Amino acid sequence: MHRPEPVVSVRDAAVRVGGRTLWSQVSADVAPGEFVAVLGPNGVGKSTLVKVLLGELPASGTVRVLGAPAGRDNHRIGYLPQRRSFDASLRIRGLDIVRLGWDGDRWGVPLPFASRFGSRRRADARIAEVVELVGARGYAHRPIGELSGGEQQRLLIAQALVRRPALLLLDEPLDSLDLPNQSAVAGLVSRICHEEKVAVVMVAHDVNPILRHLDRVVYLAHGSAVSGTPEEVITSATLSRLYGTPIEVLTTSDGRLVVVGGPENPGGHGDPHDGGRDAR
Repeated sequence: MHRPEPVVSVRDAAVRVGGRTLWSQVSADVAPGEFVAVLGPNGVGKSTLVKVLLGELPASGTVRVLGAPAGRDNHRIGYLPQRRSFDASLRIRGLDIVRLGWDGDRWGVPLPFASRFGSRRRADARIAEVVELVGARGYAHRPIGELSGGEQQRLLIAQALVRRPALLLLDEPLDSLDLPNQSAVAGLVSRICHEEKVAVVMVAHDVNPILRHLDRVVYLAHGSAVSGTPEEVITSATLSRLYGTPIEVLTTSDGRLVVVGGPENPGGHGDPHDGGRDAR
């Protein structure tokens, strides 16, 4: 059976930031329509991996995205950076935030009238479609500053989807959301992944809200990585081998995973991490 070309293919990649090697010997694939999480403790370079996939940071080894070197086809990528807060007084409508994903890079560039009219109709139709897709129709016309964190995040996901990307890169989209909203947004991303046939790469601190939705995991730690299904990667044996020290993966009574051991909490699955943000 013919296997489709991976949307993302990373082979023996390494990246240096500030004169030091952040990670090396990283290999992973993401197939069309797969939901993949990038996990690991703070400072290991999870967000850096996203920037490498966008071509914003150079890496040695091989990094191919959508069949080309990283950075070549970014117009086919939907990208949601780490969460930014909107001031409560901001009066821009949620709908206009979504529209930025369609024409934000062309604002101020005059278009012929006929082209502008046709493009506006296509934009309106697609914006309405993605707003419906993320379940935001009931509040998309309200000012973004008045909306809850979960509502804002749904509209930002709609913004990333509006140009029908083949790959969706989400950098900590669940950060700062409460548990019900984390679960709801995780379910939304999973449904989009399968209904829209979009490959999703999500950076996350806590695997638990997304665990049941995941196809594969890339776990960064100790300057290297392991890749595979959650059942293969998030185990005591695999993480102990990655860290080079005894690590224990525990399952709580409610089914949540907790990773314990090492010089610092290596996984934080279920508890917030201590320390700084990911290296960029």
